[in-house]
Amino acid sequence: MKINSPRFVDKTPMSGIIKVFPFVVGILFLLNYTATTPHGDSHTETDPTRPASTLYTKQPRSRDGIGKIYMGREISQVMGHLGADWLERPQREREEMPTHLIELINFKEGDVVADIGIGTGYIARRISPKIGDTGLIYGVEIQQEMLDILDVKMKEVGIKNIKGILGTIEDPKLPPNSVDVAIMVDVYHEFSHPYEMMQNICRGMKPGGRVVFVEYRAEDPSVLIKPLHKMSELQVIKEATPHPLAWVETFDELPQQHVIIFEKIAGD
Repeated sequence: MKINSPRFVDKTPMSGIIKVFPFVVGILFLLNYTATTPHGDSHTETDPTRPASTLYTKQPRSRDGIGKIYMGREISQVMGHLGADWLERPQREREEMPTHLIELINFKEGDVVADIGIGTGYIARRISPKIGDTGLIYGVEIQQEMLDILDVKMKEVGIKNIKGILGTIEDPKLPPNSVDVAIMVDVYHEFSHPYEMMQNICRGMKPGGRVVFVEYRAEDPSVLIKPLHKMSELQVIKEATPHPLAWVETFDELPQQHVIIFEKIAGD
């Protein structure tokens, strides 16, 4: 079956699932990274001796990337508003089990949620009844066209607890210390300024608030997504390390994606 999406690979890889993630090797890797990172302490958010701009390097861009490297990873191209129909594809429930994703995260009545890269509101529509009328979803996008699509779709289904926010490539424009849960579904790998975005997402989080990365599993060759649109658990943890975030748990119950959850530590 051919699927028309900028995220799907052009050909099917070898069959079978190869998932090797030795716990001890991962821990040793993270300890080594923490010891050698230019930020020193794993929860240090800024380093006045090293501007954020120097965290990135450049190379000739690959077919699906932008040629900008962060922590050994080339940042992928963005899937823009013209790909909105793919977000609403009928087979998405079967392929990704978003309803189960929402259950895993355990949203609560009254939660303030930031859906970063909200797109058409596909995930937010499923969060909305969990947080109820006393809750609020900040729907963050950097494209006004996508927010316009979101507005139309929310009016169609009568959802009123979603507020669109036009952010920038460096800042989601969240109110400070306001968010209980920030969720990024298949979007973090597209941030052109991941360090700055995470820095500002963390500023919008309440102490103890949860940051949820949902990314296609790079460790699994049976996931038919282009490599730059996938991330390993270890890479996500590595890129969260400079920020005031503590890893809480990882769920691998979904067919194709990691659900990696962090908690904002107090003192930011």
